[in-house]
Amino acid sequence: MSDKLTEIMAWKRQEIAPLVREVSLSELAAFNALAPKPPSFAAALRRDDGKLAVIAEIKRRSPSAGAIAAASLSARDQAVKYRAAGAAALSILTDEKYFGGTLGDLAGVTSFFRQDRPAVPCIRKDFMVHPIQVLQAREAGASAILIIVRALNDEEIAALFSAAKFAGLDALFEIHNESELDRAVKHGAKIIGVNNRDLAVFRCDLGLSERLIPLFPKHVIAVSESGIFTGADAARVRAAGAHAILCGEALMKAPDTAALIEEFGNR
Repeated sequence: MSDKLTEIMAWKRQEIAPLVREVSLSELAAFNALAPKPPSFAAALRRDDGKLAVIAEIKRRSPSAGAIAAASLSARDQAVKYRAAGAAALSILTDEKYFGGTLGDLAGVTSFFRQDRPAVPCIRKDFMVHPIQVLQAREAGASAILIIVRALNDEEIAALFSAAKFAGLDALFEIHNESELDRAVKHGAKIIGVNNRDLAVFRCDLGLSERLIPLFPKHVIAVSESGIFTGADAARVRAAGAHAILCGEALMKAPDTAALIEEFGNR
C-alpha cells in the first residue's frame, strides 16, 4: 500500500475499533429480510440503451484535491442535482477525517429517494475493514459497498464480500494492477473498478483502465474510477470496455452538471 493509504487504513481501524463486535451472516440476513430492499447497484451499471453509466460522487474534499466543496454542502441537494441530471447511481463518501463525509449523508440521501421509481442506488464509499461497516451501510440504505483490494488481506476481503451478499448488497472491488485484478476475480467479484489514481503519488493515468479492463472476465461489470473530466476521457475508457465511470471532482465543480453527465453518457 502507499504511505497515504496505509495512513488512512490505520486511522479507519482505529476509528471503528469501539464499534467492532461479531456480526454474523445470520444477523445480516435477518436484517436484510426485514429492511426495505435497496435498488440494485449492479443493474444500474448495465444500461439498456448502451450508454456509459455515470456513478456521480458526492465528495467535499480529498487528500489529493484538497477542498472540493464547502463543508456545509448538503449531500441531499447534491444528490437531487445528480439525479435530475441523469446519473445512474450515486457514490457517497462516508469518511469524515479525509473526505468530509458522514453516514448521515448516506442515510439522508437514501431516505429521500426511497419512494422514487426507479429508485437511485447508492454505494457507501469508505475504507471498509470489518462487517460492522457493512451492517452500517445496509442500515443507512446503501445498495453497495467498496472493497479496496490492495488495502485488505484475502481473509478480510472474503469476510466483507460474504457480509455484503448476506446483507443484500453489491460490492465494487477496486483494483490498480494485474495482481489485484487476479485477487478480485478469485474472490468472485461481479463488479470491478479500476482506480486510475495511483494512491502512492496521487497521479491519474487513464491508461490503467485501457490496460486492465480488457483483461476482465466477460461477465464482470467494468467501472473506470478517477481522472475522468471530459467527454474525451469518458470515450477512452468506454472504448476500453467500461460499462460505467465513477466521477466526483469534475461533477462537483461543473458549472453545468447535467451537460457534463450527458457528455459522459453519450460517449
